[in-house]
Amino acid sequence: MTHDPAGAAVPSSPAPAGPVPTYQGRIDGADLGWTLTHEHVFVLAPELDRDHPHPEWDPERAVDTAVRGLAELYRLGVRTVVDLTVPGLGRDLALVRQVARRTPVNLVAATGWYTDDVLPPYFRTHGPGRLVGGPDPLAEMFRRDVTDGIGDSGVRAGMLKVVTGAPGLTPDVTRVMAAAAQVHGETGVPITTHSEPALRTGLDQTTFLARHDVDLTRVVVGHSGDSEDLDYLLALLDTGVTLGMDRFGMAHTGDDEKRIGIVLALLARGYAGQLVLSQDCAWFSRVTPPSWRRARTPSWTHDHLSRRIIPRLLAAGTDPRDVERMMVDNPRRLLAGETGGQAGER
Repeated sequence: MTHDPAGAAVPSSPAPAGPVPTYQGRIDGADLGWTLTHEHVFVLAPELDRDHPHPEWDPERAVDTAVRGLAELYRLGVRTVVDLTVPGLGRDLALVRQVARRTPVNLVAATGWYTDDVLPPYFRTHGPGRLVGGPDPLAEMFRRDVTDGIGDSGVRAGMLKVVTGAPGLTPDVTRVMAAAAQVHGETGVPITTHSEPALRTGLDQTTFLARHDVDLTRVVVGHSGDSEDLDYLLALLDTGVTLGMDRFGMAHTGDDEKRIGIVLALLARGYAGQLVLSQDCAWFSRVTPPSWRRARTPSWTHDHLSRRIIPRLLAAGTDPRDVERMMVDNPRRLLAGETGGQAGER
């Protein structure tokens, strides 16, 4: 038996066969435990940080803050955190590795490129049919991050991340998605997305990925919990994807009461096997710095789900076994392969 953060005993699920790469090496899928599937450690901006550092940024203090935060998450029952900070969001592997060495929580790295419109100029001249030519550097980078490790660190990425936003499927966005689809097909590493639920971009994502032979049961459509459009969410679920209900506490993008209501509505329809819960939070973000968060989004913290949201779901009558599926089984299925339950099973 394992326990959710509210203390309810829930049955453990069968262990999968596949290992999962983390900052500290590969672990058995059975050891992932309670998993936050869409979080960040540090969101940075390297060119700005180098010459125009943010007044609130102190690397040593930031590392200590993240280590303390992860210790508290561990105390609350969290065992794994997927850090979806990829290039375009300032991924700093060496800095996060300092955090990983000081915490018992498993940290999973990701690869991809965060853009909802255009890529940096380098990519415009490199690749098949372009000025300099050669293989697609995006696919080369994603593949190397997954199979060999990021840089010379040996830390392998366990998730691929793609983005569509208000500009839609621009040429550069589709190029990133095609490269991720290619590497997914070669390695089996799952794909997670940043979507814009108000624009229903998850449907564009699933259509594109399906056309590129991606196994949609290995895809998370991120930020789906910001939508109250059940028809849209059910259409996504019918494709086999998992929905990321992953912005709890992010008050500037939606209301937690409505997010809870949507999760309850989907659980009532039997979709526990296709939902994952998270917060899309960071211990430091240049985009939304700590002082702004304290003033505007005080509940947007890494422990919000464990302390407040899960107890609310249980108090509303959610079966503890469904909580276990969303927080343990589904992340394990995505990251490590098959478990006792399949996506789409209700």
